[in-house]
Amino acid sequence: MKFKLFTLLIISLFSFNSCDLLRFSRFEVEKWTPGDGYQPEPEKIIVSLKFSHEPFIASIERNFSLTGDGDRIRGTFSWNGKTMTFIPLTPFEENVDYILSLTADAHDVDGISMDEAFNREFTTRPDKSRPVLLSCYPTMYERIEDLRTEVRLDFSLPVTQKTLYDNVSFNPSMTGLWQLENKGKTAVFTPAEPWSKNTRYEIRFSTSLINNNAMNIGNDFLSIFTTGSAQEIPYLVNAKRITKDGEIIPLIAADKGYVGIESNPFENQDWEKNDKLILVFSIPVDSLSVKNLVSIDDGPNIIMETPVGFYTEIIFRFDKTPVYESRFSIRVKPGIKDINGNETKEEYIYRVFANGKFSKPPLLVGIRMPFSPECKTNPELKIFETDFVYKSFPISDDNYPSGENINTWIELYFDTAQSASIDLFSIMELFRIDSSNNVINFYPRQVKSGGFSEIEPHDIWKNYKRIEITGYLVNSTFFGIINFHIGAGLKDSFGNKNENIQKISVLK
Repeated sequence: MKFKLFTLLIISLFSFNSCDLLRFSRFEVEKWTPGDGYQPEPEKIIVSLKFSHEPFIASIERNFSLTGDGDRIRGTFSWNGKTMTFIPLTPFEENVDYILSLTADAHDVDGISMDEAFNREFTTRPDKSRPVLLSCYPTMYERIEDLRTEVRLDFSLPVTQKTLYDNVSFNPSMTGLWQLENKGKTAVFTPAEPWSKNTRYEIRFSTSLINNNAMNIGNDFLSIFTTGSAQEIPYLVNAKRITKDGEIIPLIAADKGYVGIESNPFENQDWEKNDKLILVFSIPVDSLSVKNLVSIDDGPNIIMETPVGFYTEIIFRFDKTPVYESRFSIRVKPGIKDINGNETKEEYIYRVFANGKFSKPPLLVGIRMPFSPECKTNPELKIFETDFVYKSFPISDDNYPSGENINTWIELYFDTAQSASIDLFSIMELFRIDSSNNVINFYPRQVKSGGFSEIEPHDIWKNYKRIEITGYLVNSTFFGIINFHIGAGLKDSFGNKNENIQKISVLK
């Protein structure tokens, strides 16, 4: 009897809700990915749940959900044993808050349910804090005189350019360009036209203004400023020339009423070929109005280097090199406008002499050559200047036998820019000797600027640059004109170029 009672007790214990006995081992999510918090690489996110017991797949999938910023995300499931992976139909995105949820109704294959819902959050937003406006310029109730003043808004976090156009407004209405600085934390509004004079303006933006992480600012904003009516008349303070080395030399203006050279003999000398012009005004002026009202008389055209806008200094350069030792005038006409529409009243004129010491093109002053080239003690050197035309050329059969190649040399002396040297390739290309009736023929072999055949230069030309051309000269029995000829375009080491043909003509 006792055995039967014990057997019935054992049977009743097993038949009494076996599921309740198994609750000593809970059904739960043991592990999940991607984990709480910020996920910096949305494309690498994997959503998975690993369960403590063999899950009932249909129950898990039915009770699972994933939302992004409140919107349900649809997808498919894949299983590997106790681990479920959720694959969204569209990729995970940046700047989104995700919520993963599995209700407590989810159960395993034995029907054991979860004790509580499984809810987790992760995000692809790098910073979930809201942007804060740190400062605004113009400040509240500030009065501005510059009608081209830019509005500047400084935020604690970067904002988008689109949100500025969508959410910031001006009353009265003003169109313009929004730009971002300081890695997107500073918004700058440049008005398309000047602010109206003596006007009260309101700057407003709503809570919809967002930062780069799509977080809105949270509060409406209002700032007020007023505009003045500046009446200061702009004027030209001075004009200067800027050298290629950055040296600035003031220019002296001609007297008022100047109409020509005779009325005012003063001129600004030493202008170099690469010099630029800078005009300095008392207040910022419209660079386009300056461009339209500055002209050059008797010289090359000028090109404005300063961008379009309002500046106190405007810089110009010439479109081509001024002719050496040419004279021209810089004329600044009245009517140049400032930011408030006020105009200059005076005309300013500067006379210039383009005779800079570094801009002089190489000029042939004369030649020297031996008439007894094989005599080392007395080669009978003779000079021929450019100033004397058809000077006698005393070549003879004694030292230059007719029809024979005689090794000789010709020295050329040049007046050049300070510290400049002659471009030897330019000499090789442009130098030649021609003559009527084939009086002589010269075949150059070498051009050099040192190691001369005659050590000492000609005494009166010792301060000029000397070039020697060696070669073979063939004399003849004929008589006529001989031209030592350098074609147009002879250059020096500074790039100065003589655009004229240079020659010395002698008579045999």
